[in-house]
Amino acid sequence: MSLPALSTTGPARFDPPVPMSIDDLGLPPFFLDQLTLKHLYFAGELTGRSLASHLGLNFSVVEPLLDALKRQRLLGVRSSMGMGTVSAFFTLTDAGRALAREYLDNNTYTGRAPVPLEQYSIGVQMQSIREGWLEGANFRNAFQHMIISDRVLAQLGPAVNSGKSLLLYGQPGNGKTFLAEALFNLESDPVYIPFALECQGHVIQLFDPVLHLDLDKPDKEESIFAVAPKEREYDGRWMRIKRPFIMSGGELTLDMLDLTFNPASKVYDAPFHLRANNGIYLIDDFGRQRVSPSEVLNRWIVPMERRVDYLHFHTGGKVSVPFETFLVFSTNLHPKQLGDEAFLRRIAYKLYLRNPDEAEFLEIFELVCRQEHLAAPPAVIEELFERHYRAQKKPLRRCHPRDLVTHAIDLIRFEHLNWELTPEILDRAFEITFINAEYED
Repeated sequence: MSLPALSTTGPARFDPPVPMSIDDLGLPPFFLDQLTLKHLYFAGELTGRSLASHLGLNFSVVEPLLDALKRQRLLGVRSSMGMGTVSAFFTLTDAGRALAREYLDNNTYTGRAPVPLEQYSIGVQMQSIREGWLEGANFRNAFQHMIISDRVLAQLGPAVNSGKSLLLYGQPGNGKTFLAEALFNLESDPVYIPFALECQGHVIQLFDPVLHLDLDKPDKEESIFAVAPKEREYDGRWMRIKRPFIMSGGELTLDMLDLTFNPASKVYDAPFHLRANNGIYLIDDFGRQRVSPSEVLNRWIVPMERRVDYLHFHTGGKVSVPFETFLVFSTNLHPKQLGDEAFLRRIAYKLYLRNPDEAEFLEIFELVCRQEHLAAPPAVIEELFERHYRAQKKPLRRCHPRDLVTHAIDLIRFEHLNWELTPEILDRAFEITFINAEYED
């Protein structure tokens, strides 16, 4: 099946076209036979329409397949509601069950019919970020829950609009991860992602309900008494989701950036960056992975420059996949600890998140108190500044207000005190939030 051509003059709208025949699926001829028999093997029996729903296909596409399998005596009709194949209850014959078990030895995948990698690649390209997609108001609205300066937004905006790579760096506690996570709030058109991919006869599981926000409620199974089949708005092998935001941290290894073969199901799981196509992939705590920063970044050199990545099957085969992911690296380390100038040049944008000044710190403190409906007299906060920051020359961090208020609330609740901040409560909260400066190893 040929998908719509890419637009070269403006934003392209991509709605996966509904397959009208088995040929439109683009799958090997035997693939749908195998998947149908495996579905019936586990379900025991299904109506024609239920089976089509499980496969994510229109019944008109599945009907010729069922007729062919009946002629081969691989399945039979147990009963019918009298409205033809659509209402018939299908079950496997002994020969069908034996063949299904052989297919299950190959892999146990029984989800929706996969999308061929070629069709998926076209879909990713058509849904890639287009020039001018990010408007100022939309961009600022994504950060309305934060206290953030216009300077930071002015630096961040071009990076996000470009869809290139970004390094967020600065001292711990200054909101680098919080800032990156706020990008998920950006309003944009939804994207479509296949439930699974087919490539070289292998199945790659792509959609993950934990990582992807499904924007369509599950359809109730269409009644077998319906006069006419329900028309699909788009190919049922695809899911309509919010643009992905996926994050991994110190647990990341190079093996996790390639296809993962499950020896039990004999199905591959897609790596994070493939699942994040047309969205954002945040590598948090960059520099603290189980491999060196240079190894991680070298893994991305080809994908970042060519927008294509190469993945490997456990059998030794290799496949190229689209790479349309906005890579964001976040680190507490000094950039010089990550690599040299040539190394850092590989990352397109760099954004330093400085410590807040007193005015910004106070604004954050007041925001946290408002969110908790907690009274915080200005004199009390001023005393906090004087006793614990100015006098001790303690650096300010954006996380401090949240941490101090959280511990103060814990004290108030434990001791059943009035719902307000006092100098004494803040002193005690400060003491149990930070390491005592008098401590020496």
